[in-house]
Amino acid sequence: MHIHILGICGTFMGGIAAIAKALGHKVTGSDANVYPPMSTQLEQLGIELTQGWDPAQLEPAPDLVIIGNALSRGNTAVEHVLNTNLRYTSGPQWLAEQVLHDRWVLAVSGTHGKTTTSTMLAWILDYAGLKPGFLIGGIPQNFDCSARLGESPFFVIEADEYDTAFFDKRSKFVHYRPRTLVINNLEYDHADIFPDLAAIQRQFHHLLRMVPANGLVLAPEDTPAIKQTLDMGCWSERQSYGSAWTAELLQTDGSQFALYYQQEKLGELSWQLNGQHNVDNAVMAIAAARHAGVPVTIALEALARFVAPKRRMELKADIADIRVYDDFAHHPTAISTTLQGIRNKVGGKRVLAVLEPRSNTMRMGVHQAALPLALALADQVYLYEPANANWSLDALARSLAPKASLSRDIDALVQLLADQAMPGDSIVIMSNGGFGGIHDKLIKALTAKWEHK
Repeated sequence: MHIHILGICGTFMGGIAAIAKALGHKVTGSDANVYPPMSTQLEQLGIELTQGWDPAQLEPAPDLVIIGNALSRGNTAVEHVLNTNLRYTSGPQWLAEQVLHDRWVLAVSGTHGKTTTSTMLAWILDYAGLKPGFLIGGIPQNFDCSARLGESPFFVIEADEYDTAFFDKRSKFVHYRPRTLVINNLEYDHADIFPDLAAIQRQFHHLLRMVPANGLVLAPEDTPAIKQTLDMGCWSERQSYGSAWTAELLQTDGSQFALYYQQEKLGELSWQLNGQHNVDNAVMAIAAARHAGVPVTIALEALARFVAPKRRMELKADIADIRVYDDFAHHPTAISTTLQGIRNKVGGKRVLAVLEPRSNTMRMGVHQAALPLALALADQVYLYEPANANWSLDALARSLAPKASLSRDIDALVQLLADQAMPGDSIVIMSNGGFGGIHDKLIKALTAKWEHK
């Protein structure tokens, strides 16, 4: 079968492409921006890529078109699909029908931590020799790919609540029908498609309705939004993090902790990650893997060798004892937990937070009232206001005075950071996008400044 994928270069759709290729299909695709690293990965798989939306890419007609959720009515390729009555579907629907229908699906959902937790879970199963399939919405460093078909019944998927496609406004995850479901947390996000938290909870409850009675739902016990959702009806076994599963920090930065189940100590973990949020992610991954038959001792061994996915407090450079980190944090809670983790790690040394409010919700200004508290642990805050922001960051900068500055030019921001950074500093760059190449520009500027000293 010839499958053509519109919007192929996103992490999720690129993963769909890789899995379709592994199933023996001829796969082609297109996107608005075809560039590395995803374009390189796809081309290495023998997938032909087209830049843009020219309908000519759909001639001769493929057997099936998979349409990514970034595309909408008015797109020339989408209009051609509809006008010529080509067979089309969404990525989640195709995955459900062609891959997941006879698999033990382990789905990781929640507002934060999905990528890290699903990567942990896939790695634990792989380390245990189970050879799982997986599709992760990020770039794992324990694997050489973000998606694979796998060689066992187990399939780990990052279960995103964002909508499926322009023709299917349900959350992606309602297609996955998991046997093991992790709900890490639940907050208001994606203001571009959800009017309020209740609308998100409704989608999560659709997901809960599909977990079988002999399945397992793992969730924290102290999250009101999750409790309200579970109270709408849950027909599966439940285990809670905070009562059944608990963790005791042995180092305040979270780099070492003890794990307990039903008050029985199961072991300890010393690992590369830090932060309470990563301890939480680890406990969820261990509990989910246990449901699939992996002993906790094996899971702890696996996580001792775990490397965080790219863009999750990824150390990009250490120049003259100035550390530059890249982090995906794009929600006040994620910003706060990220900064708490690095603060516990570095103690009294300076933490410089650099924020681009780039996600749709952040651009809309929905979370602006929560940002001052989220950024409170940073010693200095550098705000960047993108041209497409729907609100001015001036008031936020004033509320954080005197430790905050506001820039509207990337190069000026890089120069300011290079001028003010000192040995011992940790610079945490937070954005869910490319941030105008700020990471490489800053590393270059710091290297130029300090290499002769």
